[in-house]
Amino acid sequence: MDTKDSGDNSLSLQTFLTRVIRVRLKLQQVTGAADPQAMMQALAQTVFQGKSVDITDTRDYGSLVAASLGQEWSGFGQAVFVQPMEQAWQQVLSPTAESINNQWQQAIVNDWQQDFNDRWPFSPDKQSEASLPLLSQYLRNDTGRITQFVKTSLGGVLRREGRHWVPDAIAAQGLHFNPDFLNALNQLSELADVAFTGGDAGVHFALMGKPARDVMQTDLYLDQQKLDYHNQVENWQPFVWPDSQWKPHTTLTWTSVSAGERIYADYPGSWGFIRLLDRAQVQATDNSTFILSWKVKDGSPLNIMMRTDAGEGPLALLKLKGFRLPQQVFLDTDSVPDVPSDNGGGDGL
Repeated sequence: MDTKDSGDNSLSLQTFLTRVIRVRLKLQQVTGAADPQAMMQALAQTVFQGKSVDITDTRDYGSLVAASLGQEWSGFGQAVFVQPMEQAWQQVLSPTAESINNQWQQAIVNDWQQDFNDRWPFSPDKQSEASLPLLSQYLRNDTGRITQFVKTSLGGVLRREGRHWVPDAIAAQGLHFNPDFLNALNQLSELADVAFTGGDAGVHFALMGKPARDVMQTDLYLDQQKLDYHNQVENWQPFVWPDSQWKPHTTLTWTSVSAGERIYADYPGSWGFIRLLDRAQVQATDNSTFILSWKVKDGSPLNIMMRTDAGEGPLALLKLKGFRLPQQVFLDTDSVPDVPSDNGGGDGL
């Protein structure tokens, strides 16, 4: 390793020391400010928004210098070039992570709980239903409130890979994301790709009646759409949930060989079809085709096949049953178990 800054891309001890001096001066500015905590949070927020700062640049440079020393000197390299910068960065991160948690709580979680927590499907025992237009305001993958929060407050430390958000391997060093937050974020992102692709709720799929023992006729009314099956020719019929006419009501009836038409289920409201799906036995035949079966009192099944345009189609909405939005983006440092550092060099100096 060179000991002088030659101006090229080679690693230099002098360059590292120069960077350390800049970090020290920056931290002196922070501690000498009228509101040190606010300035420290602003410094970390810069990284959260995808911009580099002296501390993270020097931390990353120190990691490269330590790695250049080889395995034999890795303990020394970690102790001298890496750990001091990591400790300095942790001092900046801790109050900022707490601030992000507070922002998430105030900007998203409080309103979400008020809007949804006491409504079906988020509370499975409730009759009142969540508003689909209101839910779309949160879940849209382009302009939704959750996506906007992530892009604005976490855009530098979380990145989108396909349908999933993942921590940036470099920028997110030292951050302890709440696994429940990441899981919920990705679950809602996947749901938005299926049910809110156009912004508002809308799922396209096809249904086809299937024969069943002792059942002469099966009728499904989904809003203003109807599947009428008489145990004869099987045909796929296109459906959309919710119906564009916005007259929400779902009813499933059947006629047996021994009795007239009877009602299996009758659900008013925009979530009626999803409530009906919740009572079905579901068997996947492939990634886009499902057999739905409802067993009536005499033991006969009512069978309908469903073919989806994307993912699980309307079945994906069932993942919201009992769903709760996590209250923390980051875990408290004290609650994160220590993970031994695998640097192969013991305790360093």
